[in-house]
Amino acid sequence: MEGSDSQDGQIASPRRAPSQQRSRERVERMLAAASALIAEQGSDAMRMGEVAERAGVSIGSLYQFFPDKRAIIWALAERYTAESQACIAAALADVSDADGLRQAFSELVDIYYRLFLAEPVMRDIWSGTQADKALRELELADSRANAEFLTTVLKRLRPSADPEALETTAFLVWQMGEAAMRLAISVGRQEGDRLVAAYKRMALRELIGG
Repeated sequence: MEGSDSQDGQIASPRRAPSQQRSRERVERMLAAASALIAEQGSDAMRMGEVAERAGVSIGSLYQFFPDKRAIIWALAERYTAESQACIAAALADVSDADGLRQAFSELVDIYYRLFLAEPVMRDIWSGTQADKALRELELADSRANAEFLTTVLKRLRPSADPEALETTAFLVWQMGEAAMRLAISVGRQEGDRLVAAYKRMALRELIGG
């Protein structure tokens, strides 16, 4: 049934991964079409038939790769997660001192905030995480992965500190960052900017004491 939920509230993964170039291109068209529809009307209103029509594929072809609407949302969420992790890993890879961490972390927060402001699809997906167990788990795993990048930096900067304490701090900082972004985009832009700036100050004081 179109837009049906999978059992136990879990997001269904795509039915099968595309193995041929033509199939991969078709899947890309499907995801692009879904992104456009979500940007226009939100994920709740998106229908599988609309995705197939806009992507120029049959509904049967769409169901081959995505058994329901939630599988499409899952695939888009995974894509955003992978892209953000790659960005964070690259930004933190060469940080070797407190000034470097301050600059890299501040820039990452700004980049993430701009993405939330500019990408209605990202906002739509992550605004629904509290109502969807599988998306909450994906977000949690994302925060843990990002925290590992930050923990690696903190261990370089503070080799004598308790490793477990550093891991806890890094994890909490990233999880608080997710909440800060949601709050910032739910209010007016000027207030949102102030909230993001305040989050950066608070996080940096905890991370490097400055």
